Amino acid sequence: MTENKAVHVWPGLSYRDAPAAIRFLTEAFGFVSTLTVPGDVEGAVVHAELRWPEGGGVMLGTAGAGALKEHLAGQGSVYIVTSEPDALYERAVAAGGVVVRELGDTDYGSRDFIVRDPEGVYWCFGTYAGE
Repeated sequence: MTENKAVHVWPGLSYRDAPAAIRFLTEAFGFVSTLTVPGDVEGAVVHAELRWPEGGGVMLGTAGAGALKEHLAGQGSVYIVTSEPDALYERAVAAGGVVVRELGDTDYGSRDFIVRDPEGVYWCFGTYAGE
């Protein structure tokens, strides 16, 4: 099997207020909003893509508005590799992320933390990039 470095996994999340989630994720974590497809209802987002500056990204939308109509809002967790966990932790806390696990070093060699966003999704950031 040939190793492919391209990112092909994009977590998908649903939010009650997708525009607010996009604002929080860009401010708190540094995602870059690259695409937002509005829904038929005022304030609804059918599909949005947010790129992670170090590679990959997430897709999200308003619960009930996109392809995953039965996907509940505010559920799930995402782990994202970062080379700068300390600065990202400070940024996330300053933007209102609820700390679930403080920034620290793990026994498997990662420096990481977990915060919850305003709708309840858990965001885990660390230096561990897998084996």
